[in-house]
Amino acid sequence: MEVMSPMFSSLVEPPSSLHFSVPSPPPTMPDIGSHQKTADVDIQSHDALDSEPDTIERPYPLPPKSRPNQVLPEDLKTPDNFVERDPRLIRLTGIHPFNVEAPLTDLYDEGFLTTKDLHYVRNHGPVPRVEDADMLNWEFTIEGLVSKPAKLTLRDLLRDYEQLTYPITLVCAGNRRKEQNMARKTKGFSWGAAGVSTSLWTGVSLGDLLARACPQRGARYVCFEGADKLPNGYYATSIKLSWAMDPERGVMMAHKMNGEVLHPDHGKPLRIVIPGQIGGRSVKWLKRIVVTREPSDNWYHIYDNRVLPTMITPEASAKLPEVWKDERYAIYDLNTNSAVCYPAHDERVVLQEAEEVYRVRGYAYTGGGRRVGRLEVTLDQGRSWELANITYPEDEYRKAADGDVLYGGRVDIAWRDSSFCWCFWELDIAVARLQEAKDVMVRAMDDSMSIQPRDMYWSVMGMMNNPWFRVVIHKEEGALRFEHPTQPANMPGGWMERVKAGGRNILNGFWGENAPGQEEKAVEAEPVKEISMVDEKITRKITIDELRAHDGEEDPWFVVNGEVYDGTKFLEGHPGGAASITGAAGQDATEEFLTIHSENAKAMMPTYHIGTLTPSALAALTSKESQPSLPDKSRTVFLQTKSWSPATLTSKEKASPDSKVFTFTLDHPSQYIGLPVGQHLMMRLRDPSTNEAIIRAYTPISPPSDIGILRVLVKIYYDTLDTCGGRMTQALDALPVGQTIDFKGPVGKFNYLGRGLCSINGRERKVRKFVMICAGSGITPIFQVLRAALSDKEDPTECLVLDGNRVEEDILMKKELDEMAGENRGRCRVLYSLSRPLESWKGLRGRMDRGLFEREVGRPEKEGGVMVLVCGPEAMEGSVKAVLGGLGWVEEDLLFF
Repeated sequence: MEVMSPMFSSLVEPPSSLHFSVPSPPPTMPDIGSHQKTADVDIQSHDALDSEPDTIERPYPLPPKSRPNQVLPEDLKTPDNFVERDPRLIRLTGIHPFNVEAPLTDLYDEGFLTTKDLHYVRNHGPVPRVEDADMLNWEFTIEGLVSKPAKLTLRDLLRDYEQLTYPITLVCAGNRRKEQNMARKTKGFSWGAAGVSTSLWTGVSLGDLLARACPQRGARYVCFEGADKLPNGYYATSIKLSWAMDPERGVMMAHKMNGEVLHPDHGKPLRIVIPGQIGGRSVKWLKRIVVTREPSDNWYHIYDNRVLPTMITPEASAKLPEVWKDERYAIYDLNTNSAVCYPAHDERVVLQEAEEVYRVRGYAYTGGGRRVGRLEVTLDQGRSWELANITYPEDEYRKAADGDVLYGGRVDIAWRDSSFCWCFWELDIAVARLQEAKDVMVRAMDDSMSIQPRDMYWSVMGMMNNPWFRVVIHKEEGALRFEHPTQPANMPGGWMERVKAGGRNILNGFWGENAPGQEEKAVEAEPVKEISMVDEKITRKITIDELRAHDGEEDPWFVVNGEVYDGTKFLEGHPGGAASITGAAGQDATEEFLTIHSENAKAMMPTYHIGTLTPSALAALTSKESQPSLPDKSRTVFLQTKSWSPATLTSKEKASPDSKVFTFTLDHPSQYIGLPVGQHLMMRLRDPSTNEAIIRAYTPISPPSDIGILRVLVKIYYDTLDTCGGRMTQALDALPVGQTIDFKGPVGKFNYLGRGLCSINGRERKVRKFVMICAGSGITPIFQVLRAALSDKEDPTECLVLDGNRVEEDILMKKELDEMAGENRGRCRVLYSLSRPLESWKGLRGRMDRGLFEREVGRPEKEGGVMVLVCGPEAMEGSVKAVLGGLGWVEEDLLFF
């Protein structure tokens, strides 16, 4: 195709990981001309369009100077080890991914415009790395239901489109979520009240680009996809097409923030910025714009940024996939919200030194282009209210002169009625009145008369929390002390935490206090049903030196939630083998233990409880210096027992309608996996919404001789109309090629050493025959042992495999199993049984039941030497245990993987 403009080229095949329902692009992509070129400039750098002098006097605020930052020590061992960040930011989800807010008073003190240093950050995973030299060549596509699809670069945007600059406030939908988590745990992490920031954004009107692409009849939505690779695919979401094309909405493709190239955490080099909507719709690191008939069906659009009905619990939500997909519960426009910034949390006003009045101050915002019309303050819990004074710094930009250009973009919002930014409020209150009050509360109302509610609307994701903001006033000796509702992340403090610790119900309608005139005990909160994992009689305090003296294999101690456990007595009995315990010796095993273990396992823990770490020991254990370092990439063996090793997904192959083989590349091509035959490895992903670890054990199908690669066969448990599927398996299925996940191991108590010799919990045993019973993906550990036995022609071990499935296409590894059986006749038999076979099926029919086991397995042989290996669904394993137990088989001859 001849292309007249250099900005267009043939559209490449879209990645298969994107979940947008779009038609195929037309075979050719016509040139659609140019539009309001800013200048014929030679763009050698991103700042080529920014030439106005700093000395120009302007009628509106300019951003404060940003600080020089550096890569922080805690980021050096993460994929974000190139991103410079401000140490003042409060981390909400641990070290990585990076989700942060500023201290509330620091944010307020910076003023109307927020520097990149203190701007909140919501990252779902690693930050895509883009070098400065590559920025202008950053490509994105416009495709889907458009007559003129296009592939453009950032250079094209700078050269061929009008540049605009105006202020926009971004707010995370989780702002103030910590309050909901204190009332009742949600699925989200704990934002404080500083998940809001405002900057000057420079870029191109999205409506200009879409108009040139010519949306087709029937197009109603526009979807955005970023370059951030995540456990459930690339991050993507959508908004209505009519909103995207409405100049009054101001949707922008931004490439500058406060006059600077976008910071990596904020989307370098290109992002969408949507005024008045939750930050989750403003996709960073933009790669694709897709016009569609329906909203995005991307995982992150469906399972994030929703306000589900308040009666749906976290447990119930896992079984309601259709509720998640209901667009009525999706969040777009921000709701009305406000917060008190001064007095700050724990601020003290000494009465003798205080002025006669105290100036209470804070912020307010609303969404959808609406304007905050009033801010009201009450000192008597809502019986009376006073109007605060509101300032709107955004209005100063409406005074910009015609043709005013800032950071390369035209400042022209005088014509626009919409409001895109937060405002500030203040009210002078006599200190004497504060002395008499129990608290100070505020509420905002916008120009649609939408007002903050008195009480919290709790929902499973903890989003859009906006009840009256309440600051409690404590009367102390000669002073007033102010207490905010919460502090962000895991920081202690706040009246909600105090109320909850006192056994009172935050949601009782009176902020956990007695109703007016009521003296009896307040309504108690519903007790949390938690299994105690400690022995209350144990009072021993354990130092870090004591813990580290037990980091070996003989007497391993490990830590869960600051409590110390001696795993020595359970080394032999642990279902995952001794390595599961010794691998955690001397370490904080909280995340892995709580993620993997059942309630029954937790109930056993008091037996092994020996003490509590001292505060200094806990601090030393969780310090950055004590965290396991990334393994040396030059090492010969990939798997490590005490540290997670990342590997990169390179391919996904369909093995059956609901199973896939995932192939990962290791650190270098000559590296061995390091997994003994019959043992397992742990795979770790993180839930993108909560950052909680998802950890599961799998047995790879890679033979021990494979080097440089790792292949894992996984059955995918998909969502159905009635239930949600598997968190881990669906996350793996959505994992884009090129993404890394973590591995650890080996674990397991069984090891086949070859030629009939086994090791079970370190004890060797001779076997002359294996009976292998499995179903579905339970074939994987069975297959490992079977292949090891049959690939050695000197190995005399006999093998019988009983493999149960529903239909023939569900049989995994059938070709390989049949080939091994055919090559080893007389030493190996493989029998398949189907519960729902077709008429053409010539094998066994029905479930694997007592009759099959009695006929094919029978009673134990007198001479012994036979071991039964079992792996499959819990119901099948229970049936095997019951039937074989009735036939006289003893536990030492039965091994359940």
